[in-house]
Amino acid sequence: MPSKSSARLAALTVAAVCSAASTVVLTSPAHAETVRIHDLQGDTRISPYAGEQVTDVTGIVTGIRTYGSSRGFWIQDPAPDADPATSEGVFVFTGSTPKGVAVGDAVTVSGTVSEYVPGGTSSGNQSLTEITRPTFTVVSGGNEVPAAVTIDERSVPDAYTASPNGSVNALPLRPAEYALDHYESLEGMNVRVSDTRVVGATDPYTELWVTVKPDEHRNHRGGTVYGSYDAQNTGRLQIQSLGRAADFPDANVGDTLAGTTSGPLDYNQYGGYTLVATELGTLQDGGLRRETTREQRAGELAVATYNVENLDPSDDTFAAHAAAIVNNLQSPDIVSLEEIQDNNGATDDGTVAADRTMAALIDAIETAGGPRYDWRSVDPADKADGGQPGGNIRQVFLFNPDRVSFTDRAGGDATTPVDVTKVRGKAALTLSPGRVDPASAAFDNSRKPLAGEFVFRGRTVIVIANHFASKGGDQGLTSQYQPPSRGSEEQRHLQARAVHDFTAKILKAQKNADVVVLGDINDFEFSTTTDLLEGDGTLWSAIKSLPKSERYSYVYQGNSQALDQILISPSIRRSHAFSYDSVHLNAEFHDQISDHDPQVLRFRP
Repeated sequence: MPSKSSARLAALTVAAVCSAASTVVLTSPAHAETVRIHDLQGDTRISPYAGEQVTDVTGIVTGIRTYGSSRGFWIQDPAPDADPATSEGVFVFTGSTPKGVAVGDAVTVSGTVSEYVPGGTSSGNQSLTEITRPTFTVVSGGNEVPAAVTIDERSVPDAYTASPNGSVNALPLRPAEYALDHYESLEGMNVRVSDTRVVGATDPYTELWVTVKPDEHRNHRGGTVYGSYDAQNTGRLQIQSLGRAADFPDANVGDTLAGTTSGPLDYNQYGGYTLVATELGTLQDGGLRRETTREQRAGELAVATYNVENLDPSDDTFAAHAAAIVNNLQSPDIVSLEEIQDNNGATDDGTVAADRTMAALIDAIETAGGPRYDWRSVDPADKADGGQPGGNIRQVFLFNPDRVSFTDRAGGDATTPVDVTKVRGKAALTLSPGRVDPASAAFDNSRKPLAGEFVFRGRTVIVIANHFASKGGDQGLTSQYQPPSRGSEEQRHLQARAVHDFTAKILKAQKNADVVVLGDINDFEFSTTTDLLEGDGTLWSAIKSLPKSERYSYVYQGNSQALDQILISPSIRRSHAFSYDSVHLNAEFHDQISDHDPQVLRFRP
């Protein structure tokens, strides 16, 4: 029989409907004897009761969330049906910290069934079935929590999802065939993983990523490599905790969450399916250490790219960045730095100069035992290059004047484009440093490429530093739309074409010119962006010289992937006298000073 609170909710519904237009059809609230949790969840991603009121839905409380904007508790039916596609768990959204309920309570819940989309409908995320505006009654306490369902390499299919080129919401779930369907069929239920390897380090929001498939695209450092759009790595799973943030482990890639980690399976804006742990495994150190590249030989030019993540004078990371450049990168001759901010960082007062930022870094490098570097850049126009508002990030050339010289040609500013000319039969830049096509729509609200001429042992090397448009706004891998939209690619494609065409002008002026195009490309080595940059042999991404398992510079949602690249002209590639190293010192570690790993190319001009 419905409780008093259920009856009151039903009465309010009737009153509201009766006051509306006469054409409104009243749908009576469903009742507990006919509606259980698996009925609410149904066998698709959208509840057949979405938007309807239900009364006296029964379940055992399996977890309570008392923090954040999504407060409430999970309940699970201890008497499941025989359909593997229908989940037996659901989240009860209370909005504020739930009172009078504890894990193990048997409850009846009345409220409205809702499909909540974390991040909003524009995000493309899947929805989470919830009971909202709830009233509930505790029937008994101290009940056994339903046994957790094991998620492991045997249970999770290798195929990611059906690919209808559209929304998967209406498709019947096939949990034995598709990984996303498998996770969706467990939404809200108590699940467990055991002895899982960490593939995404703990971040400031106290979450990490593990894999339940130990051999899935594993590399020698313990990560899971993302090597194509068709291999989404179905074993990845995000882990959060219902415990205190202070108790969450500081994990690196390659560590292990030993023993059992269990709790309700949630879906959130930042990563999709997430095990919210009521029981957290014990962290075991995997022994991961930061890499150090070898020192360049006397006849080798070492060129590096390093995204220093919004570095400005107020930061406390200068000494750490300096140690990385001197010790881990072995003091490269030229470093393309990305995300150098202006002299007062995010303060939005029109400041664009970055001389204080660079002076602090150069001093720190010298203190760390490195050379006394020099630098060149072009200040951006205020708030024209994207990034953190007021920060005015830009690329900077850092170079060791004891090893290389910079060819200065005056006139480079925020809006004047650099061009290519010939000087004594050799390709030369009209401005050095200069910006590539700064007025092009390709670089609206994005960093403009920085070009400069260097001379090493009498040979000219032209370097073009880049920081392409970010992936912000793209749909996640767990999107309801499959395949997910990657709308941010459009701008990167335009940027890639612009840089490719500029490089082609250099090579037209001098076929055997040594050109290095590098930076945070914000796209993969197998992407169309990289294909457009490379063109028909104009450039080649040297990270492809590494084994596939080593091609990464960034870890996102448990996928180790290549966003930072160094591309080389045919003269450098043909010489076979180059070496490439992705120096893993940040992306895999919880105490990273940047979210990117630097890349180093050594060659003999």
